[in-house]
Amino acid sequence: MTLEVEVKVRINIEKVKNKLSNLGVKFIRDQHQLDTYFSHPCRDFKKSDEALRVRITANKYFLTYKGKKLDSQTKTRNEVEIEVNSKIFNLLKALGFSEIRKIEKQRSFYRWDNLGVYLDKVEGLGEFLEVEGDSWEDKKKIFQLLEKLGIKKNRLIRKSYLELVGEEL
Repeated sequence: MTLEVEVKVRINIEKVKNKLSNLGVKFIRDQHQLDTYFSHPCRDFKKSDEALRVRITANKYFLTYKGKKLDSQTKTRNEVEIEVNSKIFNLLKALGFSEIRKIEKQRSFYRWDNLGVYLDKVEGLGEFLEVEGDSWEDKKKIFQLLEKLGIKKNRLIRKSYLELVGEEL
């Protein structure tokens, strides 16, 4: 299990893209992602603040489990992600998991120091910035980057795209 320290904020991609460029944040690639979220047959992930999804990107499949949030300022969670193949959908269905929603997005990947910086255009939700690290020490760096971008902490969103889509319904 690895730690994922993450913040998310609603943005205008073009404005933030220019700011990232001015800060020397390195562009990596653009990628389409399709996430399929599942409900557990015996446990309410919404109540336990967990998530299970299959992400399809660049013709690869990733099964990801996200534990409950561990901090009140960020979306920090324990996470397990493994590469699988398309048969994972059959396995999950056979085990009683149910597909609850698909989230589709266009993601631009950037790197700043050891942090992942993502500009997401999420279908039906809009444009977001996510910044991720993999240790508690990264939290300080994440907030430094947000400050350089002129983004205030009170704008941060602790909900997942799945939770935000649920609110939009």
